[in-house]
Amino acid sequence: MKLQKQLIIDIYWMKKAIKLAKFAIKQNEIPVGAVLVYKNKSIAKTYNQSIKDHDPTAHAEIIALRNGGKHFKNYRLLNTTLYVTLEPCIMCQAAIINARIYRLVYGTYDSKKKILILIIKLIYLVEFCKMNVKKY
Repeated sequence: MKLQKQLIIDIYWMKKAIKLAKFAIKQNEIPVGAVLVYKNKSIAKTYNQSIKDHDPTAHAEIIALRNGGKHFKNYRLLNTTLYVTLEPCIMCQAAIINARIYRLVYGTYDSKKKILILIIKLIYLVEFCKMNVKKY
């Protein structure tokens, strides 16, 4: 029963994030929406604004975290849940961890990330091999 209630809450907030992503499309932005929630109340809601702001860090998640920090007057956003329409990128994942977000709920996987992870693994493998090459 508790899980079912949480699912209803998650769907409610994800729908809000999806509306923000749709608004982002109208603004000629990358369609990602985010809602930061504390005690079932919206603390911050936003969408990607990288194009408008000429800022590669103006992702929905980052803006939501910044607004959440202002709301709490603290960089730690303890006991909050972040709802995002798309799986966060590596930059946003690090910011979410640093902000101490309690829960992350995202709508879909980012297919581009699989390629990025593969590239990182390949770079690691090449560097690892270089370190283990013995020069005679």
